Amino acid sequence: MSTPTRPSPAQERPEAPAPEPVSPVRRVLSGIGVQNSSLIITLVVLIIVLSALNDNFFRTNNLLLIGSAVTIMGLLSLVQTLVIILGALDISVGSMAGLASVVSAMAFTATGSSALGVLAAVGTGIACGLVNGLIIIFGRVNPVVATLATLATYKGIAQVVSDGKAQGYTGADDLFIFLAKGTVLGLPTLVWVLVIVAAILHFLLKYTDIGRNIFAIGGNDTAARLAGININRYIIGVYALVGVVAAIAGVLITARTGSGQPTSGSEGLELQAVTGAALGGTMLKGGRGSIVSTVLAVFILGVLDNGMSGLGINQFWQNVAHGALLVVAVVLQQLRSGERRVGLPA
Repeated sequence: MSTPTRPSPAQERPEAPAPEPVSPVRRVLSGIGVQNSSLIITLVVLIIVLSALNDNFFRTNNLLLIGSAVTIMGLLSLVQTLVIILGALDISVGSMAGLASVVSAMAFTATGSSALGVLAAVGTGIACGLVNGLIIIFGRVNPVVATLATLATYKGIAQVVSDGKAQGYTGADDLFIFLAKGTVLGLPTLVWVLVIVAAILHFLLKYTDIGRNIFAIGGNDTAARLAGININRYIIGVYALVGVVAAIAGVLITARTGSGQPTSGSEGLELQAVTGAALGGTMLKGGRGSIVSTVLAVFILGVLDNGMSGLGINQFWQNVAHGALLVVAVVLQQLRSGERRVGLPA
């Protein structure tokens, strides 16, 4: 009696169904990402609505104005994204920008050199960022509390050295005029500054070991420490970088206003920076975020502000809108995380 032959494993295994073809639209959306896709759709809808309500909205001059207007908020939102991904926060960015603005104007007035004015501002920003990082590390202070304290400190220093008044006059200097009103390839210089800083930070986060380590620290600092990452070094480095970009924002404030501004132009930038980062999907608990998403969120805020101004809506309502958007962004983050709501049963 012959033994029946067993089918080979290849014969036993059913054939896998052929993969369904992926539509070009789905492929594009997958490449862009869900977060970016939702932000782009929101931006497009907002533009369509405001264009219908205001005939002047879609004019070239107005669009360029939006780009210039969001630059300072955008710069601070970008570095706030970096800090939040690290698992921290910096509430002092607006005060640093105000102090850098005063220093740049005073240095320019004293030396007559706009280059020295810019360098003095950048040096001030680096010093402020290092102080923030050192307080957090060696003082073992929560980043929110530490930068809340330095917010008042830097603001106070700016007011003391300037006597609370605008300092200097930079409106006749070629460099400051170029920064405020110049154009390159048809785009304002201010927009190019934002684009360049965004490109550098995007490359840093996405394509370097430094960026990967920043994500690792924000995602799980204990695991990052066990992996050999020097967390203290990254905290100091990131906060110093925040100081540099805040100083650039301060120089742009000086260029746009023609003088060093201790508070005017920098007041409330802290809230705007956090709103821009959170609206762009940066997780406030750290470890997750995107520079591209933050840029899209910043332009959503800029379009909203411009549209409200064009419709004659009181400027104070812009603060209401920013605050409401921050609440919405944080609530959506909490819902997506799946964590237990505070005060509610699991």
